[in-house]
Amino acid sequence: MNSDQLEKYSSAITLSDMEIFVFPELMYSLVLANIMSPIIWEWRETETFKKLEGKSPYRKLMRLKQFIMDRYEFNLDLDTWGLTSRDVELDRFKDHIAPEEITKSNALFGYTGDKYYFDVDIRRHFGLDKYDGDVIPYWKTETAEAMAAFRYKEGYSTGAGECVSLSTLYAAAAFVVCGIPLEDIYMVLTPLHSQNFIDIQEGVLTNNRRLVTKSMWFNGTALSDKAQRALRNEQVTIVAHPAGYVHCLYDEATMGSEVYERFTGLMDKYLTADLTPLIIANFLRCNSGYQKYFQFCRQRRGEQLFIKAEVLFHYEHGSTFRIYDASFDKLLAEVPTDDYVGYKVVERLCCEQLMAFIEYEKINMKDAASRDKLSKYLAAFVPDADKFVAELFSFVHMEARLPAAGKEYVPSKAIELSTEMSREEVIDYLESIRDDNATTDLAFYAYRDMKRCSWAPFMKAAIERNPVSIEATKDKSIKETYQWLEQMDNGSIYDGSRVAQPDEVINFHRGDGAEKAILLANVIHGRDSEMPVTIEINDQNVLLKAGQDYYFTSNKGLNQSITVGA
Repeated sequence: MNSDQLEKYSSAITLSDMEIFVFPELMYSLVLANIMSPIIWEWRETETFKKLEGKSPYRKLMRLKQFIMDRYEFNLDLDTWGLTSRDVELDRFKDHIAPEEITKSNALFGYTGDKYYFDVDIRRHFGLDKYDGDVIPYWKTETAEAMAAFRYKEGYSTGAGECVSLSTLYAAAAFVVCGIPLEDIYMVLTPLHSQNFIDIQEGVLTNNRRLVTKSMWFNGTALSDKAQRALRNEQVTIVAHPAGYVHCLYDEATMGSEVYERFTGLMDKYLTADLTPLIIANFLRCNSGYQKYFQFCRQRRGEQLFIKAEVLFHYEHGSTFRIYDASFDKLLAEVPTDDYVGYKVVERLCCEQLMAFIEYEKINMKDAASRDKLSKYLAAFVPDADKFVAELFSFVHMEARLPAAGKEYVPSKAIELSTEMSREEVIDYLESIRDDNATTDLAFYAYRDMKRCSWAPFMKAAIERNPVSIEATKDKSIKETYQWLEQMDNGSIYDGSRVAQPDEVINFHRGDGAEKAILLANVIHGRDSEMPVTIEINDQNVLLKAGQDYYFTSNKGLNQSITVGA
């Protein structure tokens, strides 16, 4: 393994935000690692999903949302995985991406976002303002096991994860638990967010712990506004899929043009809504300043009654019923009679009248001439009709800034997993294509199975990118650190021959003897990089030599000689 390969493969162990940006195949490698994880396969056996056997994948996906919300919280504690520095990370990747390109695309390196983020101060919004100068946090993506293990960390009662972790968890669970083919799941990364687009019904977008259907995307609520922030304000940096990836900065792509064109078409359809009464109401809901120019009409016992838009929206706010959806008549019935008037307010436009115009004129918001026609019609009621129409167009049609098409296609063997496969069949299949598919090979490193992987990348990551364990033991002598580790829970967060990194052991207060030995080696090397450190793992017996001997007991079934720093 040459130095470039070692950098990439060690990055599959630590999975920092920066590492995924530089090596985009890592994103899908973690999805595959999570698909191999027993944790997600165990979900299928819970009563929650046993009751849904035979139900549609969409029904299961909607239930998966609540399942994840009950078991995980969104974690944006940037101190979780310790600190590094801009200079170290920029120097580390300078041969892959120019530093100036990194600063334009990564929040930790100077990216400040676009219009929305300038308004809210992006660095304060994400807690980055407390890191001054060159010091920045590691922003690591957690495996399914690490996410579940947050319940052992002080201050947490459930699992947890940041947005990239949650998106990879969702992608894996959608396949394993819901039976959604991987070919229908697209991962969409921006500098500050990670989401999945799932091609099911009209399309579903994952957003941290939540799911956003197309109707929810356009419902004009605060939640939909939050869900839209990344795609509305940021450049999409990576699109990942079992067919490969497309990266905004790289000229080469491993995703073929047909697959990418299908994705862009699906996204355009999801991000575009027809002008309907419901969409008009949703627009007015989130643009309340325009409500004063509109009114609604209802029929009651043959009599026409009118109500000002802002009054009806006031009643809607405290109701479970909504304007122009299936519950509209029930909402109208809730409004006291004295809030209606028996005549049309002449300076206001009836929403029903507006819809009649839109339908008669066949207004198409993507067509400039149609928008101009609508603006002229509205001018009699809305003072700045051009602005209204422009904002309405922005509401019903968003054009995501996706990586450019036409990249040079670099083919690789396709990943072809079936929802009918068992976990064992999935692992065997992925093992069989490792030599032909780099993403799959990297997946076993993200999966941490040290019987299937070279130790060099794992140890490089352990010694170079685990600052939490060094910080946690800074006031302890090596002997005291060893004694502290001896008293720590001996359980590993990973099953079988899979191995935790030192900072996972520290954060979750548990570790197998082999994991504890590697942690102690990291601490010793951090204090004296010239000190010879070796680890001998012989099944249950683990011996660390560093001036003196330190003994541990392991249940990992490993046999390996390790020289730290070699």
